[in-house]
Amino acid sequence: MEIKVCGPGCASCDKTQKIVEAAVAAQGVEATISKVTDFQEMAKLGIFSTPAVVIDGEVKSVGNVPKQTEVEGWLKS
Repeated sequence: MEIKVCGPGCASCDKTQKIVEAAVAAQGVEATISKVTDFQEMAKLGIFSTPAVVIDGEVKSVGNVPKQTEVEGWLKS
């Protein structure tokens, strides 16, 4: 599983990354988590508001900090 956390490095983006990491650990899933800070790369993914979470190429969240339970649900599906 490949997870991308998109954002320029603001507090909300950092919080989102921590939540994603905690959700991955809680679910015990094998995942590669990367941070995308390049706005051109985000635009290619169709993301124009941050923070955003992309799992295996599918945009799951844009413009808000998801709850850990929400992220865990995405990891199960």
